[in-house]
Amino acid sequence: MPKKKASAAADHEAALRQHLLSLLNGGHAHADFSSAIRNLPPALRGKRPKGAEHSPWEILEHMRIAQWDILEFSRDPKHQSPEWPGGYWPASAAPPNEKAWDRSVRAFRKDLKAMCGLVTNDSTDLYANIPHGNGQTILREALLAADHNAYHQGELVLVRRLLGAW
Repeated sequence: MPKKKASAAADHEAALRQHLLSLLNGGHAHADFSSAIRNLPPALRGKRPKGAEHSPWEILEHMRIAQWDILEFSRDPKHQSPEWPGGYWPASAAPPNEKAWDRSVRAFRKDLKAMCGLVTNDSTDLYANIPHGNGQTILREALLAADHNAYHQGELVLVRRLLGAW
């Protein structure tokens, strides 16, 4: 490949990786994760407002579990996904304690950082089929994580509005 074409392809690849990071970290067309959880009173974390199916805790835990599953599927051929749908939701509407909320937030952020690391690693082929999958690619999994997170961050904002905490 001539040098100019190789350079353009590398530039396109770098741009794609930056776009993926932007999507994963959010905040352009919707609230980012930090904004969606910021200053939520502990007393409201386990409340399901009238008309809503989930509490903030349930949404946070679902986001954490789903993102962890996407990440682990992307990098670990031995990973076993939780049973659907029960394994993707917490057992109760409220966190068992305040530390559980904080642990879930930290774990979500840690896994988001790891997914971003996978995307930015030049040795990651974004287009190659994941060997233990059935046609998935890292590109697809990163988009899936970004899309899923954006959806539930919006849901979290709505639930907070219904609770009068937004």
